Amino acid sequence: MRVAEHVYVDGSEAPGTVRLRRARPEDAEAVTRVFLDSRAAAMPYLPRIHSDEDTLAWITHVVLPASTAVWVAEEAGDDGKGGELLGFAALAGGDELDHLYLRPDALRRGIGSRLLAEVRAAVDGPISLYVFQRNAAARAFYERHAFTAVAFDDGGRNEENEPDVLYRWTPERPVR
Repeated sequence: MRVAEHVYVDGSEAPGTVRLRRARPEDAEAVTRVFLDSRAAAMPYLPRIHSDEDTLAWITHVVLPASTAVWVAEEAGDDGKGGELLGFAALAGGDELDHLYLRPDALRRGIGSRLLAEVRAAVDGPISLYVFQRNAAARAFYERHAFTAVAFDDGGRNEENEPDVLYRWTPERPVR
């Protein structure tokens, strides 16, 4: 993965450079595609409750405008400008990581860790999130990033009725 030091004089970036930025309303379709593709690849056991169109409407009218912040990771295109969206993270309520999804072909490139770092930098204190219990890859990711499982649920709190686990991360405070 290339990092942001590959910036040309005209402000464009080397093709393949991954950059993070705040999401914009026009990102809704790409964010929806990442959300749907990621869930289908990582969690094929989940029921499809909503159509693609309903999911786009939810991303457009709820997730993007109502979240505390949404970041996207995008890869610079051949022209060095904005390219394909690789993932996104959404912070809700000031301290809950509501979504962190990557395209299936963007895994294991450090992009999820970079998005998570953006979320941590935006929150002054602990962060919580829910993960489906069967999503072993996501659970391992958050545990590698010092999140701790604090509660298990039977699935009654989510519309998929899939058992989940509440994770919490607390920033280390210097000892005085």
